[in-house]
Amino acid sequence: MTDQFEDQKSRASAWFREVRDGIVEAFEALEDTQTEGPFSGLPAGRFEVTKTKRASDDGSDAGGGLMSVMRGGRVFEKIGVNVSSVYGKLGERAQAAMAARKGIPGMADDPRFWASGISLVAHMQNPHVPSIHMNTRMFWTPHAWWFGGGSDLNPCIEYDEDTADFHAVQKAHCDPHGEDIYPRLKEWADEYFYIPHRGRARGVGGIFYDDRNTGDWEKDFAFTQDVGRAFLRAYLPLVERRRNTPWSEADKHTQLVHRGLYAEYNLVYDRGTKFGLETGHDANAVLMSLPPLAKWV
Repeated sequence: MTDQFEDQKSRASAWFREVRDGIVEAFEALEDTQTEGPFSGLPAGRFEVTKTKRASDDGSDAGGGLMSVMRGGRVFEKIGVNVSSVYGKLGERAQAAMAARKGIPGMADDPRFWASGISLVAHMQNPHVPSIHMNTRMFWTPHAWWFGGGSDLNPCIEYDEDTADFHAVQKAHCDPHGEDIYPRLKEWADEYFYIPHRGRARGVGGIFYDDRNTGDWEKDFAFTQDVGRAFLRAYLPLVERRRNTPWSEADKHTQLVHRGLYAEYNLVYDRGTKFGLETGHDANAVLMSLPPLAKWV
């Protein structure tokens, strides 16, 4: 059984890295082909890649990953694509949080964990191009394993056709795994990406799932892979559609105010932000989702 788990961990970690590499290649290609608009004279953006490490209490190896960030590009004002595989023992606060969510027995006696995944947040130069978030992950303890993730669209200037097309691609990748899945995960995203103190959603939704363990690891991994495959297929056409749309200073103001909303959510409510900081992962990698500029009015 141990060898089986090690194989599963290796396959999941390799898949998240494969998704990361494909996204980096596609987004740098967008930068190369941006020849219109006020930022077209800038050098094509490139990702700066930094190795990250998880800090352990005893100084032992606790894993890490790659933080890939592009700033000031022709299309992307800031985008971060992180991939990591971390492990060790959960601290008391993280143990309590995981036990409350999963009801996992034995965490206090054996708090070992392993987690791997990819996380992406993109903030765009042109206010008409929607920002986006995506992540997929696998989490393992000696007591249980599960997958989680999703993707949601965060336009500051909404277009109904963009929203419809984005959701259609998500649905098309969920339906082969069960026609009940997309409606449930869409509703879950609507609930999860909601900002109570503002009384509104963070964006126009998408899909979200967590704690996914049907008892069939291969089935759940196949679903998580399709969530990863859906990302570029859903998002690239929207970038192509909007990246040369003229914009005004009023549009930019709208974008910056919406970014403030995004920052509030990620700092106050996001599970991934809290878990990353509580388990000692690189703080810069955890907080790479924050926009470069934002406004509050």
